[in-house]
Amino acid sequence: MRRLPTDRRDAGFTIIEVLVALAIVAVSIVAIGRLMSTNARGVRKLEEHVALVQSAQTVMSTEIPDRSKLAPGRLMGRNGDTRWQIDVGPVGGDWIVDKEDVNWIPELVKLRVRDGSGATLELETVRLMRKPKP
Repeated sequence: MRRLPTDRRDAGFTIIEVLVALAIVAVSIVAIGRLMSTNARGVRKLEEHVALVQSAQTVMSTEIPDRSKLAPGRLMGRNGDTRWQIDVGPVGGDWIVDKEDVNWIPELVKLRVRDGSGATLELETVRLMRKPKP
């Protein structure tokens, strides 16, 4: 009687080998799942940031008054679930110009945009505004 190769005692896998292989597969699946989860969170944060930047661009182009009408102070408003605030003030230092031939002075414009989730974006720029008449 001749024995087949599968009838031998050392043919196939032992239960330990199968368990080790399953453990390796399980660890690999968990690592891939964590990577996918981290990736998804990163994509969400990036999408939120892009939405905030777009809101800030909209506010800067539509809500900041024309240079001839720009004045120191604070403007506040809302676009959907996004709140914004614009502060216009001196750039800092001694920017007071006493010369009569200068019609424009630099002013610091600070823009703060906050969305419904609480994420905030702050931008600063310098705009020229008409020098007030004495």
